This record gives sequence, C-alpha cells and structure tokens, in this order.
Amino acid sequence: MKPRTTIVILLVVLLMVVMSACGNSADTTTTGASAQTTTTAAEAMGCSAGQVDGDLNFYNWSDYIDPDLITAFQDQYGVTVTQDFYESNEEMLAKIQAGVHYDLIVPSDYMVGIMIDDGELMKLDKAALTNLGNLDPQFVNMPFDPTSDFSVPYQWGTTGLGVDLAVVGEDHPYSWGIIFDPAMNQGHQVSMLNDAREAMGAALKYLGYSLNSTSLDELQKAADLIKSAKDVIVTFDSDNYNDNLINGEVSISHGYNGNFFTAFDSADNPDQYEYFMPEEGGTVWVDNMAIPANVDHPCTALTFINFLLDAQNGAQLTNYNYYASPNAAAKEFIDPDILGDTAVYPDEETMKRLEFIEDTGDFEINYTDYFTQAKS
Repeated sequence: MKPRTTIVILLVVLLMVVMSACGNSADTTTTGASAQTTTTAAEAMGCSAGQVDGDLNFYNWSDYIDPDLITAFQDQYGVTVTQDFYESNEEMLAKIQAGVHYDLIVPSDYMVGIMIDDGELMKLDKAALTNLGNLDPQFVNMPFDPTSDFSVPYQWGTTGLGVDLAVVGEDHPYSWGIIFDPAMNQGHQVSMLNDAREAMGAALKYLGYSLNSTSLDELQKAADLIKSAKDVIVTFDSDNYNDNLINGEVSISHGYNGNFFTAFDSADNPDQYEYFMPEEGGTVWVDNMAIPANVDHPCTALTFINFLLDAQNGAQLTNYNYYASPNAAAKEFIDPDILGDTAVYPDEETMKRLEFIEDTGDFEINYTDYFTQAKS
C-alpha cells in the first residue's frame, strides 16, 4: 500500500549531482537483461506501443508488485527492471527533486497533483498506451490529474488498522480510540505509519476533523494526541507494519489494507487477524504510475505502464497484493473472493466515511512539522 497518500514542502535542497537511480538505494534489486539505448524525454513523444529504449529504473512502494510480473516484462522485452523502494510520498518527492533519475514512480493521488504543479512529471504519450481503454471510467480524469495527461491509476485501497484478535479480543472497539484512548487500548502495543499525512490524518479523524484540515489548532490537537499515545506506539514504520503484527511485536498496526491481507494469508492462523476501517473514517487512496520529467528511458516506462494495463496482468497485480484494481477489464480475472471482500472493495456506507488526502498547498509543511513534533 499502500495502503497508500505537493505537497509544496519546504524541503532542503540536497547538494547532489544528478545520478542514475541504479545503485543509489540499499533496497535495490536488479534482475534481467542488459541496458539498451537511451532516449531523451523529448524524443519520447514519438514512442510507439511496445517500444523500449533501455532498462527500467522503477521507484515503488515495497512489496507492491508480483515479482513474476517483473520477470515476464523482462523476458518479453529484453530489458532489466531495477527497483528501489520508498516509505512515503514525501521521501520519493525529495529524491526526485534532488535530481535522482527514475523512469517510473508510483505516487499517490495528492502527490500527483503536487508533482504536476511543480513540473516534476512528463506528459504521457497516450499513443503508446493502447490499453488505456481498460480503465474503469471512474478512475479517468480524476481531480488530481483532470485530463489524465500525467498519470495512470495503478491500485487503490484504504488505510486502517490491523489487529491481533488473540491479544485485543474479538469484541475490540472499531475505533481509532484503540490507539489513542487508554481505556480502549488497554496497554496494547501499536505500530503507526511513518507518514505525516496518514498518521496525522488518523488522529484528526478520531477527533472529528477532516484529514485535510488547514487549522493549526486542529493539527496541534492531533499532534498532542499522537504524542500522548507514545507509551503504546512502539514504532513508526511504513515498511514492516504488517510483519510487526504477524510477528507479535505489536497487536495493533496502522497500515494499508492489501499488505495486511497478504500478511494474514502467510500467518499460521489467518483467522487470528483482522483489518478494519475505524468507525470515524479514514483514508481512501489511488496510487498511480507516472514518469518523472528527468526520465532516461521514457519509452520503456510507457511500455511497462501499458503492460500493467493489460487485463490479465492487472488482475495478477490485484491477486498478488490484495489491493483493488482500477482496471475494469481485469475484473473477470480477479479472484472472486477478493472482489467480494468489502475490506478490499468497500461498500457504499464505508466509502461515505472516507476521504482522499488532498494537496493543502503552502499549508502542507505544517503536517510534516507537527508530525515531527508528535514523534519527538
């Protein structure tokens, strides 16, 4: 997940030379064939369907794609896919702004809007995206990219809570208070996402506010709430929150729905765990494929996007990670148990309680500042 949410952040501009993404992360994995020729972004406007112009440097959330899809793409097109991973949209943005080169990224909805405004994304050559028609119409021309010129939906889902029923009990509260209210929490250890908008959003929703609040007073109350729960919040972690739960390090974990379902399936007793959306509501998000403006291999990036837009490949993506698919054509190939699970595809009543994270413009820096304060 993605679970899963520019920020015009006052980031310190890092004094870095422009470099290739390959080899810049300790989390880098590389497989496949050797690189081919390089094409500039301007030349990419003439990319044809199925064209590749070099290897793919892919910057993604961790454990967010079936490795078999990577292998299939490499085998079909004779290129190497190198993956780096990030914990938050803000971490990804900082690296792009620092001049690190990636061919494809997976920003969440609000971050797409920020990066468009900042000129960080390349306009897509839709002639090379012959599978665009597979998308569900509700995921076309979304508010953060009104003309769908810069992004293509990847997966969508929600951010809520996973719990160990053997510890918290079958009759636990279905509320964010299971983190923030000592009477509900009863001393159970918690893992929260290391993400300013998601963590602050959870506290804001519990307090009855919008997770897109632009009130400093409301943000202060949310930060104070998180800080008051520091005795039970043992970690802020956006990578291992699901493993933290399954391994027994915590009994309550804040994170993205699909990652929890994958972890539950791998547990000795899957029925011991539950994911739920708190009654106060939370985040619904859409992650998207986008090409940075400083791309080295734009044609390969477009071909990979088109590859994932294929109906069967889109279904394989959802069947692997248990996140909902924006690909309408994929529906017939998705596991019926996933399609019928309201924790993956929320019902209408649940959707009414959810919000997309929105770009709050210059106010955005306050989310980062107050979250830093809350963790200190």
